[in-house]
Amino acid sequence: MGDPSTRHRLLISLVLVAVLALSGRLVWVQGLDASARAEEAIAQRTVTRSIPALRGDITDRDGTVLASSVQRYDLWVNQTQVDDYLANSKTAEVTGVEAAARELAPVLGWSVSETEEALTGEAGFAYLRKNVEPAVRDAAIALGIPGIGADPVADRIYPAGSVAGNVLGFVGADGTALAGTELSFDDELAGTDGKTTYERGAQGQIIPTGKQETTPAVDGSDVVLTIDRDLQWKAQQVIASSVEQWGATGGSAVAYNARTGEVLALAESPTYDPNSPGDADAEDLGNRAISSVFEPGSTGKLFTIAAAIEEGTVTPESQYDVPYEKYFEGERIKDSHSHPDQRLTLAGVLKNSSNVGTVQISETLTPEVRHDYLLAFGLGEKTGVELPGESAGIVHPASDWTGRTRYTTSFGQGYSVNALQMVSAVGTFANDGVRVQPSLISGVKEADGSVRPLGEPESTRVVSSETAATMQALMDNAVDDETSSAAVSGYAVAGKTGTAQVPDGTYTASFIGFAPADDPEIVVGVFLFGLNTFISGSTAAAPAFSELTTFALQNQGIAPTGVPARQLENEW
Repeated sequence: MGDPSTRHRLLISLVLVAVLALSGRLVWVQGLDASARAEEAIAQRTVTRSIPALRGDITDRDGTVLASSVQRYDLWVNQTQVDDYLANSKTAEVTGVEAAARELAPVLGWSVSETEEALTGEAGFAYLRKNVEPAVRDAAIALGIPGIGADPVADRIYPAGSVAGNVLGFVGADGTALAGTELSFDDELAGTDGKTTYERGAQGQIIPTGKQETTPAVDGSDVVLTIDRDLQWKAQQVIASSVEQWGATGGSAVAYNARTGEVLALAESPTYDPNSPGDADAEDLGNRAISSVFEPGSTGKLFTIAAAIEEGTVTPESQYDVPYEKYFEGERIKDSHSHPDQRLTLAGVLKNSSNVGTVQISETLTPEVRHDYLLAFGLGEKTGVELPGESAGIVHPASDWTGRTRYTTSFGQGYSVNALQMVSAVGTFANDGVRVQPSLISGVKEADGSVRPLGEPESTRVVSSETAATMQALMDNAVDDETSSAAVSGYAVAGKTGTAQVPDGTYTASFIGFAPADDPEIVVGVFLFGLNTFISGSTAAAPAFSELTTFALQNQGIAPTGVPARQLENEW
């Protein structure tokens, strides 16, 4: 069995070793490792919550708010704390969850039973209602129910509804920019979220004496559009009415300041309300004026004639024998309507919108020269307007202009454009021969209220001042201010119709023009897509041009010049 005293001494030794080990560990924990343990405990009870930045406003050119962020709150509950409600009250008939539900239900707009269900449980955190207005949040917090809290969030609203919705774009439920100006200028609009860090107790309550740090959010900057809200509204009304009247699948209307490049209206039909983009069809969430491409048709004759005048190969008085149809190196070219042989001047060719006459004019230039002029007018490349989804259109190299294409390109077929390109290109004639890059953004608003421009639009001289003035006269002559459906009361109008067939068998009708014809500033274009039958631009688009241009001139304060319309010799 061994010596009892030896066993006793061994047992005492083991006990002493254990005591020493425990004492050492205690000294380590309470002394040498105390700071580390304290930091670990703090970390376990520290919570960080985001403080969302308010997104900057988007306004029209006059400061009218079209998109804004408003403060909202997400209400939440720590269900484990609600039982303490009125627990120390000596007069309350009911306490805890039942009492809390009775008080909170009318604030939330719920029944007492569903409110009680939401407050009952063991969840340390659960949302009650998201995106409530400040008044609801204040009323809920004022009840003093333990465990009820709120986190600030931002809600994006569009006060004008669908007005300029296609330009503004929209954001997702989480605030992510998804389309339009919201997406293109997200860096300026978004701002920087802040955060708050605090210590909380076992039941989720904030520890008043604990560590608290807050980094405030930095709100986004306001972006100012060139759009005029009232003119945009009118443009949307006009194009929607025209689309319905003529059974088009869609349409675009553009109002553009040829001198500054500012786009005053960019309207679409169908369009959408950015407050509820999910209610619209996906194909209606963009901008056809920049994304849909089409052959311009007869409006393209303007560029052929301008190029020939600029190159000195023709004048407005140049004379042409114009039959209904004519063969050019075996290619049959005909006008849109049958007519007897005509003796037309160049001015008459444009007024009568003759394909045959235009080809005769184009043959005074090489295809290479005509091709280069199309590029100079901005066709075949993106305008650079500040919206996603723009198409550059297609202008094939002159070496590809073989067979029939050599001739059809002279009257707006064989290449494709978008609506804004065409309005900008025609604007060259309204601006002394200089094409100005279109822009939808005036700039970013600074803290002092001033607007910081985001660079100057590019300007390109395409034709001389003399050629531009001649084109104004020719376009003025082409529109009869007494009988034309494009006429604007009191103003001399310059413009051109366009109608072209699309490969799918439908037609595009358009009218682009400006007034006063002798001192132009605003260029208006109306485009109708997907027409099932041939309907000329003078029939379908010109009346809408007249209505929109009348409003635009008044809206922009442009008075008649009093100069009568120009009448040129159209026949010889």
